[in-house]
This record gives sequence, structure tokens and C-alpha cells, in this order.
Amino acid sequence: MSERIDLDQFEKVGLRKVWSVSEFAKRYRLDREEESRLLKLLGPFASEQELLMNASRAPRYR
Repeated sequence: MSERIDLDQFEKVGLRKVWSVSEFAKRYRLDREEESRLLKLLGPFASEQELLMNASRAPRYR
């Protein structure tokens, strides 16, 4: 059985934003070790939600 997909529905809700893991690491100032861990875990591209849930940054102390 097939189902018709209404394209207007996707325009209203929006699609998931997909990031390059390298660009995400630069934007969120992740170190090289964390970037390579994310690349191994998720591959070269991942959704914003996946990256945010799996990324960890070292705390910045004064």
C-alpha cells in the first residue's frame, strides 16, 4: 500500500538541518580529539540534533 506525501506539510514543519562534522566542530570550538571522535561515531555528516547530543566540550576554567 502506498501513501501520498503532501509537500506543503514539510515546508511548514521544516526539514532537519544537516551539518558537516568539521564545520560543527569549528563553530562550537571543539578540539581535534573531540572532532575525530564525532567523525568515528557519526561519519562526515550528521543532523544538528545528533551532534548536539553527542558533543562534549571541556569546561573552561579561569
